[in-house]
Amino acid sequence: MKHTMSPFLLFCLVFLSQLMAGFSSSTPPPSYGDRVSILSIDGGGIRGIIPATVLDYLDKALKAKDPTTSLAHYFDVISGTSTGGLMTAMLAAPNSSNSNHPLFTPSEVVQFYKKYGPDIFQARAWYDLEKCPKYDGEFLRDITRQILNDTRLNQTLTNVVIPSFDERKLYPVIFSSFKLKTETYLNAKLSDICLSTSAAPTYLPPHQFENDGVEFDMVDGAMAANNPALVAVSEVIQHAGNKEIMLLSLGTGITANNNKLGGIFDGVCQLGWLVSSSGVFNEAMYSTDMTHYYLATVFGGLLPQDNYIRIEEYNLDPSMEDMDDASPENMDKLEKVGKNLLSQSVSRININNFVPVPLDQTNAQALDRLADKLYAERLLRLKRKSMEKRRRPFIGTDEANSNRISAA
Repeated sequence: MKHTMSPFLLFCLVFLSQLMAGFSSSTPPPSYGDRVSILSIDGGGIRGIIPATVLDYLDKALKAKDPTTSLAHYFDVISGTSTGGLMTAMLAAPNSSNSNHPLFTPSEVVQFYKKYGPDIFQARAWYDLEKCPKYDGEFLRDITRQILNDTRLNQTLTNVVIPSFDERKLYPVIFSSFKLKTETYLNAKLSDICLSTSAAPTYLPPHQFENDGVEFDMVDGAMAANNPALVAVSEVIQHAGNKEIMLLSLGTGITANNNKLGGIFDGVCQLGWLVSSSGVFNEAMYSTDMTHYYLATVFGGLLPQDNYIRIEEYNLDPSMEDMDDASPENMDKLEKVGKNLLSQSVSRININNFVPVPLDQTNAQALDRLADKLYAERLLRLKRKSMEKRRRPFIGTDEANSNRISAA
């Protein structure tokens, strides 16, 4: 007896296959949605394990809604400085085996730090007469080039914003996807960008490279913006127009009695660098270059308070403060700090006395709510994109459309 598939069942199968194909595809740009979303990750060396652990929670919350997606499907911009810049590239670079998925998940980032941290921060051999900087940077250079290969800034799964600082030209350099249309020389290899933003003075050597006829002599992005959140917001406003913004900003932990100069005068390497590079230090401290970013943000409009989440450990144990302590014991403790942060209350800084004030929800609850918003935004964009393909207008007024942005 010959069996035939009912028209209704056939319709259901076709509809389901189209639906899953839409979910597994890249998210349409913000022009199809109502908000633009930004993920920002601070610098802090091996303490990058803390934000990576927090991101693992968010990544799993989003995968529970759609297992085919990654963070790069939900954040229109990922920004990071120093270790946060390296993490940004790992989360945004395409995977060679599946170009629609990132090179690393947050969980894999944590394991990367645990596996390679001791080699990155390996002390120089006793017979190595060159004692400054503290580490030769050779392993970090090799592993960065190995995992990122020849991937360039314009090949990332989502927009990327990574600050660094040119010690020869004495100004910050912002490697931004938004700038590539006009500043083509910034379309460098991600490996060069990562080595630039992570070249912490006295710890790792400066990174020199040439791209599109332009020479770069780069040091740590923290010289420009250790917390790159405002840089990322400003990039969105300057290059993409006004739009409601959702921002998740992740820190790498600070101690309650944090020394604002970070011990820069401690040790021969630090003192030597300060004397020989006073111009770099003064320019980074007092330069008006970054102020342009601040003003662009202020005049662009203020963010809705509920759209801004800052997750930071404000009372980090001083024993975990060193950015280069890659001992297995310390890395395990840093991962535990990240997990414990999830159960802590969300805090906002009182700008009058700069003391964190706890709110009435935990960081995990805030991330769950953010996951709901990010998922709803993605569904909305997919729906509107689908309606457009079927030549049907998607819901929205002309005024709303004028305020939307199209990501680069």
